[in-house]
Amino acid sequence: MVLLDQMKSELVAQDETLKEVIASLDLDNKKKIIEELSREMEEPTFWDDATKANKKTKQLKNLQDIVDTASSLQKSHDDILELIDMGNEEEGDDEELAKEVRADLDDFTEKLERVRIGNLLTGEYDNCNAILKLSAGAGGTESCDFASMLFRMYSKWAEKKGFTLSVLDELPGEEAGIKNIDFEISGDNAYGYLKGEKGVHRLVRISPFNAQGKRQTSFVSCDVMPDIEDDIDIEIKDDELRIDTYRSSGAGGQHINKTSSAVRITHLPTGIVVSCQNERSQFQNKDKAMQMLKAKLLMLKQEENMEKLAGIRGEVKDVNFGSGDRSYFLQPYTMVSDKRSGEKITDALGVLDGNLDRLINAYLKWLATGGKPVGDDVEDI
Repeated sequence: MVLLDQMKSELVAQDETLKEVIASLDLDNKKKIIEELSREMEEPTFWDDATKANKKTKQLKNLQDIVDTASSLQKSHDDILELIDMGNEEEGDDEELAKEVRADLDDFTEKLERVRIGNLLTGEYDNCNAILKLSAGAGGTESCDFASMLFRMYSKWAEKKGFTLSVLDELPGEEAGIKNIDFEISGDNAYGYLKGEKGVHRLVRISPFNAQGKRQTSFVSCDVMPDIEDDIDIEIKDDELRIDTYRSSGAGGQHINKTSSAVRITHLPTGIVVSCQNERSQFQNKDKAMQMLKAKLLMLKQEENMEKLAGIRGEVKDVNFGSGDRSYFLQPYTMVSDKRSGEKITDALGVLDGNLDRLINAYLKWLATGGKPVGDDVEDI
């Protein structure tokens, strides 16, 4: 059967990638660690230190998931190959079998690519949750509306990945949209996936806020940092901080606007500003904000000896014309173009609906090859 032979060729073409992926997972070592952790968990004193026990339990689950994934990939590969060979042994065409093989092959290819990309997440904090900050730039109300579109995009992406999202702080636009918003996305390797979202995002479209129906360009900056749960050893002097409290502005129940529970901390030497309003008390908001500040300062410190001195924000750029790490074109054509990786997607509406994986994967591949500039972005016309 011609279709089955074609699909067999597709499958065989991925054999080398499958071998490389499984080899890169270092399964023998992971299995040894799983055995050691399993023995530790059987000890009667294992839960005496709940924090330590929870970390080891999470580590065990992550390792077991990796081993199970590798086993599942190999089994899927072998099952598809067996199904194709069985189909070729039978006489006549079987469209239903071909459809089944096609579906299985597409699913295998997608899983293999997902694991391969996951292997690129080797950064020290890639496994952390991610905290994102969107700030509307040049473009006024149009940029505030664009910020709300990006927030929706990340919300949809998180939902598709099975991740959770919580808003830490929000300042609505004066007429529409969002002027600034800080939010956390929690899930395995969330920061690793989202670290490439930092930078300046640009939108070109017919403005719904322009009565003349003219095309308009607006900008939003996106800052991304890891939510480092471990205690961060960074000394911060009290006189280096300005701490402001204010009434929360977002949703969160009747209690949220009754007291000045929201906290904004400004680190005077660097100008870094962090804020949190989603916790129930001022003390909890202050603790979360201090945790965010320490994480930012830690990453800034780690990058002081590198060519980029802009810390977790990457390159410092004005959020206006002439800048843009990623552009979203809705007029006169539809396209999303990433200047760094060179990836271009014509389904701009799909991207804004949360289909970010292609852009994320392209960025991770680009980063793995050295992260050198690919070329200029798509020009506005």
